Amino acid sequence: MSFGRKPISPAEVEAYRDRAQDGPCFVCGIVDGTNPYDHHIIYQDEKALAFLTMGQVMYGWSLVCPRAHREHAVSDFTEAEYLDLQRLVYAVGNAITKTVPTDRLYVLTLGSQQANRHVHWHITALPPGVPYEEQEYKALSHENGLLDMSEEDKAGLARRIAANLDYSPQ
Repeated sequence: MSFGRKPISPAEVEAYRDRAQDGPCFVCGIVDGTNPYDHHIIYQDEKALAFLTMGQVMYGWSLVCPRAHREHAVSDFTEAEYLDLQRLVYAVGNAITKTVPTDRLYVLTLGSQQANRHVHWHITALPPGVPYEEQEYKALSHENGLLDMSEEDKAGLARRIAANLDYSPQ
């Protein structure tokens, strides 16, 4: 599917930064039902969840995170907990590549102690044909604007990714 892009205004960037730094934890808000935005859940169980990002910079961009508030990508987990979560990251990555055209799958954890502290893994597909100069960090930038997708488009995409998800918690 092809979607146009809508720019992000400086005021929207500032509002996001303020929410990320000073607002309640966005992941905990999804878990407890207080987050006001629809993140289109792909998968959830008692330990983890996967969902589409609110602003789709790249088609199918999803997050995987533990339900429990954890802030450090490795040290806040036992080895078994970490490996269980990485199995979900792997499964969501496979589901995304089965759902959307993918030249390269990007998997990374971002956030900091200053904003978006709840640890989460970003998983997104670089589509085929993107010039090298527009790949990697440049492709991930909100400066590119957001895909102009309706909530119905996002919900359908989340359902298709979920249908391609082959995951059973251990």
